Amino acid sequence: MFKDKTLLITGGTGSFGNAVMKRFLDTDIKEVRIFSRDEKKQDDMRKLYKNDKLKFYIGDVRDAQSIKNAMHGVDYVFHAAALKQVPSCEFFPLEAVKTNVLGTENVVQAAIEAKVKKVICLSTDKAAYPINAMGISKAMMEKVFVAKSRTVSEDETLICGTRYGNVMASRGSVIPLFIEQMKNGEELTVTNPEMTRYLMSLDEAVELVVFAFKNAQTGDIMVQKSPASTIGDLAQAMKELFNYDKDVRIIGTRHGEKLYETLLTKEEYLKAEDRGGFYCVPADNRDLNYDKFFKDGSEELTTQDEYNSHNTYRLNIEEIKEKLLSLEYVREELESWNQR
Repeated sequence: MFKDKTLLITGGTGSFGNAVMKRFLDTDIKEVRIFSRDEKKQDDMRKLYKNDKLKFYIGDVRDAQSIKNAMHGVDYVFHAAALKQVPSCEFFPLEAVKTNVLGTENVVQAAIEAKVKKVICLSTDKAAYPINAMGISKAMMEKVFVAKSRTVSEDETLICGTRYGNVMASRGSVIPLFIEQMKNGEELTVTNPEMTRYLMSLDEAVELVVFAFKNAQTGDIMVQKSPASTIGDLAQAMKELFNYDKDVRIIGTRHGEKLYETLLTKEEYLKAEDRGGFYCVPADNRDLNYDKFFKDGSEELTTQDEYNSHNTYRLNIEEIKEKLLSLEYVREELESWNQR
């Protein structure tokens, strides 16, 4: 599939970028290009992997020319560069727009001009029924790549996206926070114990992108089915795994946080295609001549009228612990903890 091909990963020094890079580095791929604005992390990756297939490009998706400089000769693009911290985007919403919306336009346009074969854009549950700046910017990002997909034949450049929920132990997420708090002998802080979040590993996030790469048509948004848990149960599972006896302290909902994650809206669920472990939301490819698309009657919403972390399968404490132990990061931290 990737034999003698060149893959560009925007935001390549982030959690997802590292995971997808490792997924393909040992294949017969010709080259993996890491594009990001963080020269320190690029240098760390260069020293860690010492692999001639890895090429590093300093740049910013906000700067269209820097993207074009990295796009020559590229076959496939995984677009993961983003501002993703909800509270930060609440205080600096225009920064979210510059990276998540305008940056995506720059990446996709550069890919079209360079005749890249496939572009996979990574989105988030927060784009569905967005209530915060990060989610709104990601919702607009989706609109941008779907709209751009209509401007070019998929035989030339296929443009699609993935939408996923909470990625466990990713940078800035709650699991590393809990571990750091335990190391410091502190209480575990929880915003709202009844909040639910999908539990997806980085490896599963990569598999969603690979599934989209193999199966998506242009304009599609692919979603992976995932179990969920409450944040309270997740904190309890962490305490039991690490045999930690400090209390959990409730600190209240942060700026822009949702009670639960939605991966498919009511409108999307109505037309989504079930692909086994995944859903596919096909693009609406009607044009602005709406009259010719009118039809009599209306469509009824199904009884399960959206797909969210409140109505998906809910993991119990033991299942959460099993899921946590599937993560290399948690296993390593637990081993270190037990050797104290």
